[in-house]
Amino acid sequence: MIEAQKCSFLYLSIFTKHPLFHSITYKLMLAYYLRVKCVTVSSRKGVDKMAIIYRIFFLLLFSLCFPLLAVSGTYEVGVGKTFSNIGDVPWENMKAGDHVLIYWRQQPYKEKWGIAVQGTEQQPFVVRGIPNQEGELPIIDGRDANTRSQINFWNENRGVIKIGGANSPAVDIPTWVVVENLDIRSGRTPYTFTGRNGLTGYGRNAASIYVENGQNVTIRNCILRDSGNGLFVSWASRNVLVEGCWIYDNGIENSIYEHNTYTAAIGMVYQFNYLGPLRANCLGNNLKDRSAGTVVRYNWIESGNRQLDLVDAEDSPDLVNHPSYRKTLVYGNILIEPNGAGNSQVLHYGGDSGNTTIYRKGILYFYNNTVVSTRTGNTTLMRLSTNEKTCDC
Repeated sequence: MIEAQKCSFLYLSIFTKHPLFHSITYKLMLAYYLRVKCVTVSSRKGVDKMAIIYRIFFLLLFSLCFPLLAVSGTYEVGVGKTFSNIGDVPWENMKAGDHVLIYWRQQPYKEKWGIAVQGTEQQPFVVRGIPNQEGELPIIDGRDANTRSQINFWNENRGVIKIGGANSPAVDIPTWVVVENLDIRSGRTPYTFTGRNGLTGYGRNAASIYVENGQNVTIRNCILRDSGNGLFVSWASRNVLVEGCWIYDNGIENSIYEHNTYTAAIGMVYQFNYLGPLRANCLGNNLKDRSAGTVVRYNWIESGNRQLDLVDAEDSPDLVNHPSYRKTLVYGNILIEPNGAGNSQVLHYGGDSGNTTIYRKGILYFYNNTVVSTRTGNTTLMRLSTNEKTCDC
């Protein structure tokens, strides 16, 4: 029995350190294997034929299933790394747990791509920039950028990086995706890129990052600038976290429709970000949101037509009917209203589509915020669209 116990410990010490062990199937298979192994070892005076049969069966089953659970990989991009360019990475083959590490280099990466990967909570798909010794982030420049020919996704003109559906890889809804430590810029008209349809111009509403329909997406410690929208999140998205980012210098000249961020999701959280002034002569808002379950906390938000424009989900009944649609949290922020920066209103809550039946009609919780205005004229702290809204502050 002592030998049998050593046997069990040996196999457990090997397999419990492997990620495959955390699969329920493999736990059951391993348990059977260990039980049979110990029986055969402890049978000093005879051979348990049934034990041997069980053992062979489960070993065969284990070996057949093993390839189905692929081990995650790390893809390094940069000078002296495995991949010189982002487009050399096989984006069409990415899977849960994979990491793409993009190292800083002197020249910007003039590349754009789509992320269509289904990660998991335990094994998210991660795209991570690796800064240089001075802390400078790798630059992803959408101007004159190229896209890897092996990937194929729609709405190429909507973003430098798109998180959403694709034909290759054949994924409709990306899940558990993290993008961090990248300086992503220049996705806007009149800039162009080369994609699946050749030379193509960006749309006016293009973004540094365009989240079409991702679920459980984290955008962390990124710089988003010089685009139509710094960040655009579409209404089909769920649980999006934006934290520790610098988002500024976005917008389209003489247009009110492009913003530093323009988001709509179920579960939209902004925290620890700096949102600065838009590009010169751009008339959009700083943070514009149409989400259900909006949380804006511990951010520095400076300038824009309005610092916060929290309005109705005009494109999605799913958002309008979600229980969290009528509860919005804004707390711990610093809101700066410079002189002459567009609208005198710092915050607008409710709706702007004109269809008052779908306005938020809920409670805006506005706590522990610091508001600073240097306007020479009047400053309006907040405007509630109709009398059906309430602010608790």
